[in-house]
Amino acid sequence: MDDTGGNLIIVSGMSGAGRSSVADVLEDLGWFVVDNLPPMFLTTLVEQVIGTGAAPRLAVVVDVRTGLFFEELSSAIHDLRLKGYRPLTLFLEASDDVIVRRQESVRRPHPLQGEGRLLDGIQRERELLGDIRAGADLVIDTSSLNIHQLAAKIVNAFGDEENAELRATVVSFGFKYGIPVDADVVADMRFIPNPYWQPDLRPMTGQDKPVSDFVLGHPLAQQFLQNYVDVLDTLRSGYLNEGKRFVTVAIGCTGGKHRSVAMAEEIARRLREKGSPTLVVHRDLGRE
Repeated sequence: MDDTGGNLIIVSGMSGAGRSSVADVLEDLGWFVVDNLPPMFLTTLVEQVIGTGAAPRLAVVVDVRTGLFFEELSSAIHDLRLKGYRPLTLFLEASDDVIVRRQESVRRPHPLQGEGRLLDGIQRERELLGDIRAGADLVIDTSSLNIHQLAAKIVNAFGDEENAELRATVVSFGFKYGIPVDADVVADMRFIPNPYWQPDLRPMTGQDKPVSDFVLGHPLAQQFLQNYVDVLDTLRSGYLNEGKRFVTVAIGCTGGKHRSVAMAEEIARRLREKGSPTLVVHRDLGRE
């Protein structure tokens, strides 16, 4: 095995420094994530997942929750390198006072606290993690970071160009069936003349060119598209800054068959042109 790196991350660090949050972000970015793995199984896991091509990118969270097994992590990483793998080690750090505050907020004891104080457990953990931290490829101090800022750092470090972009789902729907419960933003297309009242267009849907031309050809539709996609572009920048990488845009009309379908398809097309991977879902198509 001669791995050039970039597809294997070992995530470790202090309890309360954000390991779970980082694991969630990496999973959202398409990494295969394994949490709380005893180091003795690390080499076997890597060979089974990356070595066989079962998943292209693997992130493994290893920390003191594994107890005495954790002491084997350094030798496990060394073994991986001998086999030709090049794991990148990410270490998450935080100050004592921040860790204390976070541990108390979740009302969980420190894994190394035992019968002593929380600060005693933190000190033991720092001593145990000393070598891993010293050899880490990337150390992130999360003391002053909120969850969105931490996510942005992980995306910047480990997300490829596509995954670092906002992923949009554009859903067409009929108001008569209710607004999608997972919608982040909702737009109403009932200001556009309804193709339903055109006998030749009524049996068609917004996916058919005659209906699409009818809807998109209206001056108000063109004005709306220009303005609304600009608004979505503004939202895109703000969402990414806040660490939000997924947005659901709901486009509605009366029955979810004509106007909303045509407009959803066009909005999705324009979002793709701006670089956002976009999925289109026509929720209510076929219900009439």
